[in-house]
Amino acid sequence: MQPIVSKNSVVYFQEECYIQLNAYLEKANHSKVFILVDNNTHEYCLSYLMSSIEKEYDIEVIEIEAGEINKTIETCTGVWNVLSELGADRKSLLINLGGGVVTDLGGFVACTFKRGIKYINIPTTLLAMVDASVGGKTGVDLGNLKNQVGVISESEMVLVDTHYLTTLPPNQMRSGLAEMLKHGLIREQKYWDQMKDLSNLTLEDLGQLIYDSVQIKNEVVLIDPTEQHLRKILNFGHTLGHAVESYFLTHPEKEILLHGEAIAIGMIMESYISSELLNLSKSNLSEIKEVILNTFPKVTIANDDRKEILKLLVHDKKNENGNINFVLLTSIGEAKIDCIVSEDLLFKSFDYYLA
Repeated sequence: MQPIVSKNSVVYFQEECYIQLNAYLEKANHSKVFILVDNNTHEYCLSYLMSSIEKEYDIEVIEIEAGEINKTIETCTGVWNVLSELGADRKSLLINLGGGVVTDLGGFVACTFKRGIKYINIPTTLLAMVDASVGGKTGVDLGNLKNQVGVISESEMVLVDTHYLTTLPPNQMRSGLAEMLKHGLIREQKYWDQMKDLSNLTLEDLGQLIYDSVQIKNEVVLIDPTEQHLRKILNFGHTLGHAVESYFLTHPEKEILLHGEAIAIGMIMESYISSELLNLSKSNLSEIKEVILNTFPKVTIANDDRKEILKLLVHDKKNENGNINFVLLTSIGEAKIDCIVSEDLLFKSFDYYLA
């Protein structure tokens, strides 16, 4: 697979990953190399990465607790302190080995430590491979509010190796499929059609679908790297999805939803709104709901939860001038940004999802 080149970074795939990593490490001559892992990637992924590094370097491993609940400034403070204690300087390198929490948080730590050190992302989940580690968005949550603090700054490189997917449980694999389905819905119907039936999917097939998904996202980011206009389409399903995810994250009686599970809910609800406001066809709407629910089991959202979930929309990062801005679909493969939605229609979208 040919590398995918973004503005300031390159995404490498499969065997090319470690050829490029070793060449970079030898040439860059970093003072020290740090590898950020969570407790899962420390156990299941670190030894594979270490065995792929050909020469001896001064490497230190920093471990954080896994899970979105730990994607906080407090965790960053811990990592910053460890970097300082272990003698990191501005010539140090941070390699982020993990899912979206590790790549988002690790990228933010790198961008802010001593006003910025170099970093590399090695995503180990499907979600991170197609979304979280690509495009330069870094950051952490603020309480139950998703990704409220961060910067846009690309890594030196991203290494996508599907070997790491063999370590994932089924729910983590499903979580990544949501973002892949989204890329088809907002940008390319042909890709959506490929993603509709994954019943006979092989790891090789998945590798090509990952490549195509990254390509779709990269094309959007190259046009609008700082999310002033077109890049907003990547937030389809996220306005309501993030609100649902945040609400479930901070209510102990609720089952915590993975990011992709929440975005799947958001995509169905926002597709319904699209059919009401932008005349997305009823056949397209039915198809979207059926395809998504074939992969993501329906989640119960009680009537009492809805108003509290909708209150969280005021914190969405796309909001401007007091307006809550949605990304909606005009058809499969075509999206429109900065759409305003009435509260009544938002409540009806819950009914449609749960029907």
